Amino acid sequence: MKEVAIITGASGGIGYEIALLFAQQKIDILIVARNKQKLEQIKISIEKKYGINVYAVATDLSLSDGFVDINNCLNSNRLTVTYLVNNAGFGDYGKFTERSMEKYTEMLGLNIISLTELTYYFAKQMIKNGKGKILNVASTAGIQPDPYFAVYGASKAYVISLTEAIHKEFENTGVTATVLSPGATKTEFMERADMNNAKLYDKGVMTAKEVARVGFNGMMKGKLHVIPGLKNRILAFFSSITPSSKIRLNMAAKFMAAK
Repeated sequence: MKEVAIITGASGGIGYEIALLFAQQKIDILIVARNKQKLEQIKISIEKKYGINVYAVATDLSLSDGFVDINNCLNSNRLTVTYLVNNAGFGDYGKFTERSMEKYTEMLGLNIISLTELTYYFAKQMIKNGKGKILNVASTAGIQPDPYFAVYGASKAYVISLTEAIHKEFENTGVTATVLSPGATKTEFMERADMNNAKLYDKGVMTAKEVARVGFNGMMKGKLHVIPGLKNRILAFFSSITPSSKIRLNMAAKFMAAK
């Protein structure tokens, strides 16, 4: 069985940059996203530049077929998963009752259900093999409740909580679980979340390459929490020590408000 790293949401942004970091380490990768044409272009480019094997699975992870499609690729190519990066996810900006319930359902399917499913099945495989590393991409939005970003923030709070718990459970198994919590990052996420008018993206936005490097290094070291950027770490710290939920909500609302 050949070892491979799975990266979801790998057609752009943080996921794409993490895929490149694996390629630079000469680790074969299985990249997952919805856009088949873009995945194929990335596959050809990385294989040519880095001389590794790249497997591409075009699937919608918000649907139940996502895991099946990935597993079929693994089985047909006799691959075993040593690294798992759950990066795929999206948000939706605006007042809770003014956004689409259909989009919330899709978001929760991707941000929570799919991430949990992939983590569950591949962690079992890793534990059996006695080695493996998991990186779950959350967000600083998951550190406190987020007015105007309520469902996304709640989904990322789940990711943080889940990863903290399994990180402890996996002690002495050879498997580690790391949670990456970026702040505002320059990717296509902003457009898809309809956040072009949010104050959060006014300044101090990190690049996907910067975030990916910090997350990748943290995963390889087996760290639990990784928060890229000094500003994000300071905000996370103050959120964690603020005793009043009202103060925390007011702070979050100020950061998340429209311009």
